[in-house]
Amino acid sequence: MHPQPVLVVSGLPRSGTSMAMQMIHAGGVEALTDQERQADADNPRGYFEYERVKALRNDKAWLDEAQGKVVKIIHMLLLELPTDRPYKVVFMERELGEVLASQSKMLERLGRSGATLAPARLRVVYEAQLKQVHAHLAAHSCFEVLRVPYADAVAQPAAQAARIQAFLGGSLTLDAMVAAVDPSLHRNRA
Repeated sequence: MHPQPVLVVSGLPRSGTSMAMQMIHAGGVEALTDQERQADADNPRGYFEYERVKALRNDKAWLDEAQGKVVKIIHMLLLELPTDRPYKVVFMERELGEVLASQSKMLERLGRSGATLAPARLRVVYEAQLKQVHAHLAAHSCFEVLRVPYADAVAQPAAQAARIQAFLGGSLTLDAMVAAVDPSLHRNRA
């Protein structure tokens, strides 16, 4: 008997990962989350994060309880996942200009200074990281990946929900997934 895959939502920060988590959870999949990070103006419907993910490099024990559940893992931590089990990765893709604008607005709202890297430099860093992550995922057969464009998920939630539903086995409740998308939250456009 093969183990159930760990269902992963990933992408750059501010790429729609919380929205994807909401869709999949609304569709009927249990989310591995601890409610530590509360909803705020940047993510009014919540972040759906699990604190132990941040320590993935040193703590992989929690992955056993993640089988058959959906968990959000930031793009670079995908490199830390052990290749001894199956994963289905829903990878959110958003235009880099929108990602950078959204991050900048979030930092401003939180009263924090921005990243020490200029936006043009951060863009180059993110492009290199994405290339590295996608090469890693493609090189290991334990990863099945569905790339979901954020703009399409917001503009055509039914079509993207159907893609995600099929990728995750077809048993999710489509109407609930679509209802989880709030197009008004697509605020930082390129």
